[in-house]
Amino acid sequence: MKTTLDEMQAFLAVVDSGSLSQAAQRLEMTVSAISRALGRLEEKLHTTLLRRTTRRLELTEEGEAFLERARAIVASVEAAEEHMAIRRQRPAGRLRVDAATPFMLHVIAPMVCGYRARYPEVELELHSNEGIVDLLERRTDVAFRIGTLKDSTLHAAAIGTSRIRVLASPAYLERHGEPSDPADLDAHTLLGFSQPESLNEWPLRDARGDPLHIRPAIRSSSGETLRQLALQGAGIVCLSDFMTWQDRERGLLCELFPARRLDVRQPIHAVYYRNTAISARIQSFIDYVREQLGAGRPW
Repeated sequence: MKTTLDEMQAFLAVVDSGSLSQAAQRLEMTVSAISRALGRLEEKLHTTLLRRTTRRLELTEEGEAFLERARAIVASVEAAEEHMAIRRQRPAGRLRVDAATPFMLHVIAPMVCGYRARYPEVELELHSNEGIVDLLERRTDVAFRIGTLKDSTLHAAAIGTSRIRVLASPAYLERHGEPSDPADLDAHTLLGFSQPESLNEWPLRDARGDPLHIRPAIRSSSGETLRQLALQGAGIVCLSDFMTWQDRERGLLCELFPARRLDVRQPIHAVYYRNTAISARIQSFIDYVREQLGAGRPW
């Protein structure tokens, strides 16, 4: 008896998610159905693919060998389906998108309904990560990255730029006063990033005329966490316009030192692997995001 595509997809889902329950959620199946599919697959192959312990699942040596072939087969089927959709001029298939939480919340998520209306046959899978992810390891098709790119193995499509500003809430300024000079920031509570340290360089000059590097009293790896802290009046922050322009328009955050701000803009890129041909669904999503950002972008 030959293995089926459903059994291979169940196997891949378990490997990628790390558990039967997570795989079941991803494939919208029951845990028992996933378990039965794995059992049938191992019985047909006459080998054990996964070692099951109380804490986790581990690939056997045979499982490692089968994993590579199974990925290629499933990818080939997806490519064939997409090719047929392209013949109908309709991108189709699953598109896995990764972005930092702020960019996902403030830029990507508001575009999803419009994109789906235009390309209803594309199944979006959205993931948020604060750090740089391995696209192959996370099975990510396209990732949006803010800042200077360092990975030369990736194709990069420029999406735009976003200015950074120093901001504080009216409540914070009422309690602590508004600093009149960048040197006054030493007496204030500053909110900054835990990593990378380069994000704690603000678009101002210090007393020596160098770019101002601050020492945060409160650090976070997430720009969205820092935004929420600033909105609550916890301190002064420096964030990108793509996530704060509405806060400024509503008066929830106020820009400090606007006349002394350096024009620092963070580049935004969509990235994908160089050794794979870009698919219609990836291209359609990149083009749509670029189009929407170019249509009256407030930042």
